[in-house]
Amino acid sequence: MNNYIGELAALLTAISWSFTSIFFTIAAKRIGSLNVNKIRLYFASLMLLTAQFVLYGNIIPIHVESNRWLWLGVSGIIGLVLGDSMLLQAFVLIGTRLSMLLMSLVPIISTILAWIFLNETLTPIEILAIILTISGISWVILEKVNKKNESHHSKLRTGILFGLGGAFGQALGLIAAKKGMYGDFPALTATLMRILVASSIFLFYGTIKKLIHPPKITDKLKSALLPIFGGSFFGPFIGIWLSLIAIKYANIGIASTLMALPPIFLLPLTRLIFKEKVSWRSLFGTVVAVGGVAMIFLF
Repeated sequence: MNNYIGELAALLTAISWSFTSIFFTIAAKRIGSLNVNKIRLYFASLMLLTAQFVLYGNIIPIHVESNRWLWLGVSGIIGLVLGDSMLLQAFVLIGTRLSMLLMSLVPIISTILAWIFLNETLTPIEILAIILTISGISWVILEKVNKKNESHHSKLRTGILFGLGGAFGQALGLIAAKKGMYGDFPALTATLMRILVASSIFLFYGTIKKLIHPPKITDKLKSALLPIFGGSFFGPFIGIWLSLIAIKYANIGIASTLMALPPIFLLPLTRLIFKEKVSWRSLFGTVVAVGGVAMIFLF
């Protein structure tokens, strides 16, 4: 069992992210993507600070080497501030399922970046997997284009660009996080460090913004707090913690492959929660895309 701890953590990450994407989509449609990203990081910080104190007896790991703070901080800024803000906006523009399908590109991007920066091998099978994944995603997107009239195409294109930005942000964030987790470094502490840096960015931004435009507590904000809390628990707290365990104990391509499964899990979830119709073409394209990603793991 210990030999597969990274793979198991990656699979549980995919399940967690499926639920967190549902919660954050609901919240982002109510109060906007930036507000959701900021509040969820504050919630996650409190959860992680508590867990850090209970497990390790300290709150903030101030004695950690500066090199780790650098890489994990960069990971937090790229992955959690920039990447996740774009992903949350994609949720609003094109929906949960298509946004998470675009996130299937993360293992492809991660594999290429790991080949460049971490000297991991890029094989012919992985090149074929890239082609299959992009083909499957394109198949689903083209169906959306065909079904929408011209007035909606701009929204679709913008949402796709935000989704791609989210995928690049997460991939780059994983690479930076792995470089900051060398040796036997606790995944929980690494998660906390990433979250603290990302939260600090939003805290600084929020402080400046409050001086210009004092915030108002609205009914929409109140109604969004519960789904943000749920999404924060499954995402920045449990999900990111598990994702760092995954990339620590498994090859980053394998871990990213398993973490790319939310589009499959979201097929029934979006049908049940958002009443979103799933066509056979969309189902086939999703399976092909995820199947392409799975080739990295299976072969």
